[in-house]
Amino acid sequence: MLSKVVCLLTDEVNAFELGVICEVFGMDRREEGLPVYDFSFAAPRPGRVTVHPGLPVEVAHGLEQFAGADLIAVPAGQEFAYRDFPPELLHALREAVARGTKVLSVCTGGFLLAQAGLLDGRRCTTHWMFADRLKREYPRALVEPDVLYVVDGPVLTSAGTASGIDACLALVREEQGSKVANAIARRMVVPPHRDGGQAQYIDRPVRGMCDDDAIGRVLAWLQEHLDEDATVEQLAARAHLAPRTFARRFQQETGTTPYQWLLGQRLLLAQQLLEETDATVDAIAARAGFGNAATLRHHFLRRLDTTPNAYRRTFRGPAVGAGR
Repeated sequence: MLSKVVCLLTDEVNAFELGVICEVFGMDRREEGLPVYDFSFAAPRPGRVTVHPGLPVEVAHGLEQFAGADLIAVPAGQEFAYRDFPPELLHALREAVARGTKVLSVCTGGFLLAQAGLLDGRRCTTHWMFADRLKREYPRALVEPDVLYVVDGPVLTSAGTASGIDACLALVREEQGSKVANAIARRMVVPPHRDGGQAQYIDRPVRGMCDDDAIGRVLAWLQEHLDEDATVEQLAARAHLAPRTFARRFQQETGTTPYQWLLGQRLLLAQQLLEETDATVDAIAARAGFGNAATLRHHFLRRLDTTPNAYRRTFRGPAVGAGR
């Protein structure tokens, strides 16, 4: 159960990474049926902490605030890759994890966890600019520089800046289900998870704004008709464009081809249906546009390295607002 969340503040933490943690765990969204976390700040010593660049923050709690925490979140900070942190802070983090508390770092916040010994023997990541340094300075850490975030037991580490959003939402999803994570992501106008790295955690993205109105209309139509086959020529006609012009503008707008985009959206819909409904795999395959269960299994194995049934067992979540 994810209830008490403590955000660690030390001097010169970065405002953006701090804001990510506050946005996910510090907002009161009870009117939307979402959980409200017991969210607070803690510092090695209570008092004024400077948030980069130059924002003074008064922190009321010291490290005693870690007691009873379900999660301690560690934002990145200036020179975190080169700093020595107070021994009492490192000790408090180790004790918290030993009690069963999860810890989550954003970007170079992982160096603080490494100093505490929490990355020893664990898979982890950090910003790509500092991954080699993390490997050199902490050779027992199993650094994976090419992923957005890594979950290894009670320790979650994320790569640069915005990947902290991915890690926070992944934790929410694990603890409280995909509906909660999706709803928070929708409020933040971000996808519940971006493609890259741990593919099984990709969730159905929030439909965003589209700069190209013609392509936007086609995307909106496709989202509502994922179970229907459509050729590039048919989609181009719907956009009132020549097929080659449509394909070029589609690539510019989405970063991929119509086929790959449609395949990705169908997989995301299938994931959602596997998580949130009791429909059979055959029914889900038809609803998501794959036609039959064999085709769905083929694409699941190819893209997600798992089967639909295994995915459902892993990610079937509770109702919105419920804890695990």
